[in-house]
Amino acid sequence: MGPVLAGVLQLLALTGALALVHVPVGNYMAKVYSAKRHLRVEKWIYKAIGANPDSEMTWPAYLRGVLAFSAVSVLFLYLLQRLQGVLPGSLHFSSVNPAQSFNTAVSFVTNTDWQSYYGEQTMGHVVQTAGLAVQNFLSAAVGVAVAVALVRGFARSRTGELGNFWADLVRGTLRILVPGAAIAAVVLVACGAIQNFSGIHEVGQFMGGSQQWNGGAVASQEAIKELGTNGGGYFNANSAHPFENPTPFTNLFEIFLMLVIPFSLTRTFGVMVGSVKQGYAILATMFTIWLGFVALMMWTEFAHHGPALQAAGGAMEGKEVRFGVGGSSIFAVTTTLTSTGAVDSFHSSFTGLGGGITMLSMMLGEIAPGGTGSGLYGILIMAVIAVFIAGLMVGRTPEYLGRKIGGREMKLAACYILITPALVLVFTAASMALPTPPHSVLNSGAHGFSEVLYAFTSAANNNGSAFAGLNANTDWFNTMTGLAMLLGRFLPMIFVLALAGSLAEQKPVPVTAGTLRTEKPLFTGLLVGAILIVTGLTYFPALALGPLAEGLAS
Repeated sequence: MGPVLAGVLQLLALTGALALVHVPVGNYMAKVYSAKRHLRVEKWIYKAIGANPDSEMTWPAYLRGVLAFSAVSVLFLYLLQRLQGVLPGSLHFSSVNPAQSFNTAVSFVTNTDWQSYYGEQTMGHVVQTAGLAVQNFLSAAVGVAVAVALVRGFARSRTGELGNFWADLVRGTLRILVPGAAIAAVVLVACGAIQNFSGIHEVGQFMGGSQQWNGGAVASQEAIKELGTNGGGYFNANSAHPFENPTPFTNLFEIFLMLVIPFSLTRTFGVMVGSVKQGYAILATMFTIWLGFVALMMWTEFAHHGPALQAAGGAMEGKEVRFGVGGSSIFAVTTTLTSTGAVDSFHSSFTGLGGGITMLSMMLGEIAPGGTGSGLYGILIMAVIAVFIAGLMVGRTPEYLGRKIGGREMKLAACYILITPALVLVFTAASMALPTPPHSVLNSGAHGFSEVLYAFTSAANNNGSAFAGLNANTDWFNTMTGLAMLLGRFLPMIFVLALAGSLAEQKPVPVTAGTLRTEKPLFTGLLVGAILIVTGLTYFPALALGPLAEGLAS
């Protein structure tokens, strides 16, 4: 079997698996967030934190819940790292320095999971399990909660109430993420991923020196890392490490985990707004972009030149031979089009255009299908933009799902789509202009610029992957990427929840002959075009200086 055929068959198998679970998983999540009854363990949690799960919240109250919970989470994870040296199960690792503790705490609470350190040489079992793994669950649950609040904004009318943040957080964690991750962890253990709490031990002699590895609860963290579109990992090699991702099957399974919740949330959206066709229109948009980017990535990586690359079956530098070009291409596109950031290959070693595709995937806002929750609310914001553009074309007040899109709604949507590009471009420009930060860049020219651009694109979009070659473990990059992650996560949430509150207060507009049918293929095409033009072209000058210049020169 040739490598191209193998890649195509993997893509077909993945698409089939996602299609099989789309309806049941989407319907289940809709029931979870619409349920009136609370589980006994949920009642215990509400009592412990002093929350009333049955009280409805307006968007400012919902936002305060999100920000307060996230602030406490950052503080807890920061202190856990600073105290690691005196904690049991630390594997004799010292406490993490302040700048890196801040960066890592912000990273995992914002669902970014950017790591500027070697995981197997820095974090002990307590920090990994009680800190990082716990935040993998909670940060994902926060993202879905915000998305559900926006969906309620479309579904409700003449009210400013969007549900209860604490109830959404607890239900998402206990009813969706925990059971899903438990099943996934069992599959990974059965396929060879490790799951233990062993210490550091020597595994052999290599080239005159000893090779040492530490164990850990890897399979369980790997499961929620992918299911919650978190990223990060126990080992510096991430999902290229055989302890985390041992076989081609686990590689495809991990890609499935990254996609299953974001794609299925479109069904949840359709059920909750009372029109599954609307959900299918959003799904079609996501799938079209995802499939197109995968096909483009495979073409750039298989369209190699020279006898060495032809003999290898593709551009194999930086890729695992057990996954090949096809599996690595699907993984790279999926991890950057979602907000996962896990890697099974070095994105810096992709062809110039291939590296540009991974960057553009994040620059679109990671909405095809995006992260757990963040992908859905991101593409719904773009749907608002698309219907506004359509309204301008025909001279009619734009409407979406029975809601008028007026000046207030458009201002909130515009702020949402502008904040992340502003963060990326300003931080990148500062890092290239100041005298010290460029010293962290390994490569010169266009590729060196791409390293910095990729880092802040990844941070501000809460992705967490990186181009190899950039030494991000400096005070400048730890602090600046930390700020980019914080602002890139919570500023957009402010606009999302404000938009949800504005929509929920409106009176539904009846459908007329002039209403744009947003469940039709025409709207899907319009939405795809709006995403590529409005968000993609924002970054074109920066892309021209980095990956495009490198790709055209090679």
